[in-house]
Amino acid sequence: MEGLDKARLLAGWLDEKQGADIIIMNVAGLSSVTDVTIVVSARGMKHAQALADAVLARASENAIEFLGMEGYQSGEWVLMDLNDVLIHIFQSESREFYNIEGMWSEAPRVATSA
Repeated sequence: MEGLDKARLLAGWLDEKQGADIIIMNVAGLSSVTDVTIVVSARGMKHAQALADAVLARASENAIEFLGMEGYQSGEWVLMDLNDVLIHIFQSESREFYNIEGMWSEAPRVATSA
């Protein structure tokens, strides 16, 4: 599955679990570690963990490669590595502070549905 198609699928799963303000950025050619970055907001620690759990479960069901995760315990900023797609799950204050969207301001935004 191509990175952008995978990202749309993952964003759909995040939306189903009420992830907020989902943004998909095409960072291919701008990043050496991934092709697509997804940023999503969670309402709190438990919600961030639930979003991560849902992505893990669905990725496993759909044979999508999962390489690792950081920040799950605190739930403030959960980083999920799905090879060519990175997912950043933030609580609102952390999302504003780290400003991933601003860091990748030159990356084209991708519609969450084709």
